[in-house]
Amino acid sequence: MKWFKKIIFSLLVVAFSSCAPRKDIVYFQNIDGLAANDKAPNYEIKIQPDDLLTIIVSAADPESAIPFNLTNISVPSPSLGNVINARGQEALQTYLVDVNGFIDFPVLGKLEISGLTRSELLKILETKIGTYIKNPIVNIRIINFKISVQGEVTAPGTYTINSDRVTLIEALSMARDLTIYGKRDNLLIIRESDGVKSYNRVDITQADFINSPFYYLSQNDVVYVEPNKTKINGAKVGPNTGVIISVTSLLITLITLIVTTTSN
Repeated sequence: MKWFKKIIFSLLVVAFSSCAPRKDIVYFQNIDGLAANDKAPNYEIKIQPDDLLTIIVSAADPESAIPFNLTNISVPSPSLGNVINARGQEALQTYLVDVNGFIDFPVLGKLEISGLTRSELLKILETKIGTYIKNPIVNIRIINFKISVQGEVTAPGTYTINSDRVTLIEALSMARDLTIYGKRDNLLIIRESDGVKSYNRVDITQADFINSPFYYLSQNDVVYVEPNKTKINGAKVGPNTGVIISVTSLLITLITLIVTTTSN
């Protein structure tokens, strides 16, 4: 009987020791310790080669702004089949930033814009176009802003962002959060800037990461969530884990029956 109790006790110790502690799971653990006036950095993404931009120029006199806008193109509707000259929805043409960081802008010609923030490009265009028309209004959007979330998340994949700013927490929410097996204190963010890749680690269990340069993500960032020890150890056991657990449970049940019968 004593040896049976020792077995049960050992199994219980193993089961409870495998439980993840709070410090490995909970986000923003020290947020109460942050100063009330702490603010995240005023982050703006920088334009990079291969970005697709829409740039729309308008003015009080609409006719004066026409030369500074790309013409709209007609996208045939699939429901119209192959009808010649059928007009579908109007779509804005885009500016593709080439490998050298330039775009070809109407009237102004080639402009080097790689490395500029949206605000910086906005000021440059308003100044240059302002020599031709009075009080131009310029609207700029990056339309192929995307990030990838991989590893121990519920829905890994690549996500297109409708704005030009997204936080790390928002990206994880798009991927439906980390699984219970994801390491929250060692997220990897792969970022490319000016053709140079950087590899950065973020601990989202500590709230002060909101003040880091990686609280806001850049276009084409890759977020990788590493599996924890439980997941790695489970992978070592392989696909037979379920069988092993079932056999172990059966053995415990048989031992219990034998001990009960012997005692009686």
